[in-house]
Amino acid sequence: MSRLVGKVVIAQGGGPTAVINQSLVGAVVEARKFPEITRVWGAVHGVRGIIEEKFVDLSEATTHNLELVARSPSAALGSTRDKPDADYCLKIFNVFKRRDVHYFFYIGGNDSADTVKIVNEFAAKEGYQLRAIHIPKTVDNDLPVTDHCPGYGSAALFVASAFSGANVDNVALPGVYIGVVMGRHAGWLTGASCLARKHENDGPHLVYLPERQFSIDQFLADVDAAFKKHARCLVAVSEGVWGEKDAKGKKVPLAAALMRKFGREPQVDAHGNVQLSGGALADELADAVGKQLKIKRVRSDTFGYLQRSFPGVVSPTDAREAREVGEKAAQYACWHDVDGSIVIRRTGDYAVKYELAPLADIAAKTRVVPPEYINAEGNGMTDAFRAYVRPLAGELPYVERLWAPPATL
Repeated sequence: MSRLVGKVVIAQGGGPTAVINQSLVGAVVEARKFPEITRVWGAVHGVRGIIEEKFVDLSEATTHNLELVARSPSAALGSTRDKPDADYCLKIFNVFKRRDVHYFFYIGGNDSADTVKIVNEFAAKEGYQLRAIHIPKTVDNDLPVTDHCPGYGSAALFVASAFSGANVDNVALPGVYIGVVMGRHAGWLTGASCLARKHENDGPHLVYLPERQFSIDQFLADVDAAFKKHARCLVAVSEGVWGEKDAKGKKVPLAAALMRKFGREPQVDAHGNVQLSGGALADELADAVGKQLKIKRVRSDTFGYLQRSFPGVVSPTDAREAREVGEKAAQYACWHDVDGSIVIRRTGDYAVKYELAPLADIAAKTRVVPPEYINAEGNGMTDAFRAYVRPLAGELPYVERLWAPPATL
């Protein structure tokens, strides 16, 4: 069988992660093994680098340098928040034709999959041979079809570790602690905070996801009950929790509503998403607890970008699988001559296999946390969710309690 000869362009899109460079290096190292690949180019700052024709030649990167990059967080090529429409994707395709690019690997989330799909459709329409592979990545863990997404396990480990630390801090100085975690439409990352619960009375005692409508009154009642039970309370809240819908039936993020309440119009990105990471949600929830429940010690944090690329907090499972999805992209494109999105299937107690799904099944779609992973009250996670997330995050830093009887006086 004749092989498709040409260049590879690989790009990284969306929010960086602790392991996205594993996918980059996996794809680069594997692609360089195939004689039909003439060059491996990296696009600087994602798809914007493609239309501006800003590339680096990864064919000439040393293996030693690549392996060090693989173990480094964030996106080594640079990323972008551009949301390509059809005209933008046509420009990408025209660059590919002009530069003899016949392989396109794009590491990113559901919008990145949509870009790969549109570019691939242009190629098919013109009869241009292009093998286009979407390599999954997102700390939000919200891609459909796949069991989980590279990047999520390490971010989940960070969130769980952070709440484990906040929990022992809260034991030492009791009060209410509220941590706001990334998660605009899906609460996978916030849910991972439940791994911090080692003992029955450990926090987080309450977990709120955007899969359920958020009520301030119910929130205050939940905090009051937990505080009375434990003499303290830890709360994990997704940044995307919502309390009402607008006139068109669209969910209004509580964080955005609070910003507008104080005269600040939230910024909107190219995807039409309003800014949620400004700290308003954490501050207002803490203020409400202090004023309404008369609790003196109330503290809050917005985790923000710390969750995505924190060095030293990397799940070994996540790193390994991120590397392998990059390798599989090159293999599917070069050995099997097909297009699609790499997906991870869970098997056995915990093992995985990799498959290729149609781009249309992934592109621009969001997978939310299913009902069986959320408790009946809507303020916590079930054992089924803990079983799901535990092998992805791996082992948390060990935290021990002091066990000693009261002194005899």
